[in-house]
Amino acid sequence: MFTDTHCHLFKEYYDDINMIVNNAVNNNVNRLIVSGCSHSENIEVLELKYPNVYKVIGLHPDQASVYEDSQIDFIKENIDKIIGIGEIGLDYYYGKEDIDKQKELFRKQLKLAQDLGLPVVIHSREATLDTINILKEYNVNGVIHSFSGSKETALEYIKMGFILGINGVVTFKNCNLIEVLKEIGVDKIVLETDSPYLTPVPYRGEVNEPKHIIDIANFICENVNISLNDLAEITNKNIKSLFDI
Repeated sequence: MFTDTHCHLFKEYYDDINMIVNNAVNNNVNRLIVSGCSHSENIEVLELKYPNVYKVIGLHPDQASVYEDSQIDFIKENIDKIIGIGEIGLDYYYGKEDIDKQKELFRKQLKLAQDLGLPVVIHSREATLDTINILKEYNVNGVIHSFSGSKETALEYIKMGFILGINGVVTFKNCNLIEVLKEIGVDKIVLETDSPYLTPVPYRGEVNEPKHIIDIANFICENVNISLNDLAEITNKNIKSLFDI
């Protein structure tokens, strides 16, 4: 049994979410963790009604200039419905004009996670050093979503108590991530799709779905010389330790 630890099952992307959930289950992906990135998405996450769908809500760094504090209060008010706070973090890919606002939003949500005792799901793009330094200010753990960094960065996150979220990027020809996993092992990873984004090879160009966790798992197993059963056991153990599901 596998779990997609990070996907976005919203009406904007899928005409039939029931079919997407069933496709996953039929491909041995029996649990899905859906992550919100904006207030409207967080509301939609909470409206999902599936026994095998778990919920994480937060405000993505692209919300730094538009969010309201009431939207952070909304996260707190729904603690009984969620298993973590995310997707939160820093993103400098498109520039650093709002860097101070991003850091402020990031810190507010890390403080909330620390106070509530919830794990976090971290988005970090072109912002590794700032992400690490800010995380060190708080007593939190969680997942580094869509990790694709170096061996040194991976080991630093693991030393801090974080798990690496590995998705379809690992299958891309121009990505060195599989070589990093060969060096550090797979003891501190979970699998994710980031659906509808980052569809793995050989399905590039198609809308991604949680069912493709099995393709990511197969690719890792073939390259790291581990069985599917062992990888499922490792990743499920890590999920249990973080999210208690």
